[in-house]
Amino acid sequence: MQLVADVGGIPGKDCNGFCKYCYFRKVKEIKTFGCAHCLPNKIGCERCSKGISETQSEFKAPFEVMNEVQTALMMNMGRGEISAYISGGGDISCYPHLETLTANLNQFSISSVLGYTCGKGISDSEMATRLINNGVNEVSFTIFSSDPKLRREWVKDKHPEEALKACQIFCENIHLTGAAVIIPGVNDGDVLRQTCNSLEEWGAKGMLLMRFANTFNEGLILGNEPILKGIESQPVEEFSELVKQINSEYKFRVSGTPLCDPETGGPFAIANDENEIFLQFIKPVTGEATIITSKIAEPFISKIFNKLEVDSVNVVAVEKEIACLITKEDLEKLDLSEIKQAVIIPGRSFVHQLDAERILSADGTERLVGRGPDTLTVDGELSIDMTDENVIERELEQFNDLVDAINFFGMRIIK
Repeated sequence: MQLVADVGGIPGKDCNGFCKYCYFRKVKEIKTFGCAHCLPNKIGCERCSKGISETQSEFKAPFEVMNEVQTALMMNMGRGEISAYISGGGDISCYPHLETLTANLNQFSISSVLGYTCGKGISDSEMATRLINNGVNEVSFTIFSSDPKLRREWVKDKHPEEALKACQIFCENIHLTGAAVIIPGVNDGDVLRQTCNSLEEWGAKGMLLMRFANTFNEGLILGNEPILKGIESQPVEEFSELVKQINSEYKFRVSGTPLCDPETGGPFAIANDENEIFLQFIKPVTGEATIITSKIAEPFISKIFNKLEVDSVNVVAVEKEIACLITKEDLEKLDLSEIKQAVIIPGRSFVHQLDAERILSADGTERLVGRGPDTLTVDGELSIDMTDENVIERELEQFNDLVDAINFFGMRIIK
């Protein structure tokens, strides 16, 4: 059983300054989007305003974090071995009470997992040893590059040599998954392979490659595009091939986001021909609806419905590449002649129900808008620690939730 220990923190403030490529860099105003968590007649809530920019909470006192963990622990007694996933809005290595917190957790026989950290708070590499002694047994470390000069320039790391030494100590003693946002012409090519060489030599268990986003359609919805002028993001298909290539060259597990996981076949592993047998476990589709999704997800979802020989459902893509980052601006660009009377939008999209109904009925046809499940597949960030069976099981569960939504909203139209 894994509990979340949220230490708080604000990007840019509680991470020793923004990395040059940070998603949250250049954000000036907090925009209210609207989402599934808003009140029915009010656009805006904590999730779709301050929540998306992660500006709600500065670093918390360690006793506050421990109280939250203890409360969660009491609610999950008897559910096996407990670990704490330490996360926050800043860089958790910059959390001034990290060693105290892990030591306190260790006293309760709770091991710790350090969520994504760039290691920018590590000015003494022996901090890694102390954390391991405090029960830290897993780390996700955004290394970016094993070249300290590149880390100093791009990660804004004031002590890159110490951070890299700490990364090596973690690799040699516990489970470390490296990560890198791939900036074309900066840390790809030979630089990426040198980084992977270092990680493999040190004993890392995996590497997550993250495609750099620099435009609104790629996911920058906070009015801060471009993050880096003069740099074009790698085409998605090209990035996917890079992930496959790096995975074939190294012994540790490699996956990518938004594409792909070569080991599980994700995302949308059930769309692969070799997994077609599992489609028999998807419920019959009895409703008629249009599914609105992202540019990346559409071909996969369409392929699944084609394999199921379902004619009552069509899948329409917006220009946005990530479905959970779809906003009302994306819906406004759709050709409504392609949209059926019942419409399913992504569960986590940043669109209020009022906006969705207004925009999708702008041609005079009153459309019924429902929400699908939060996700339909497993992103490479999660699947890197999962088996093929885990991913397929999760996708079947999520896709059946989508079919439930189609049947519910679609049958209401048919009747």
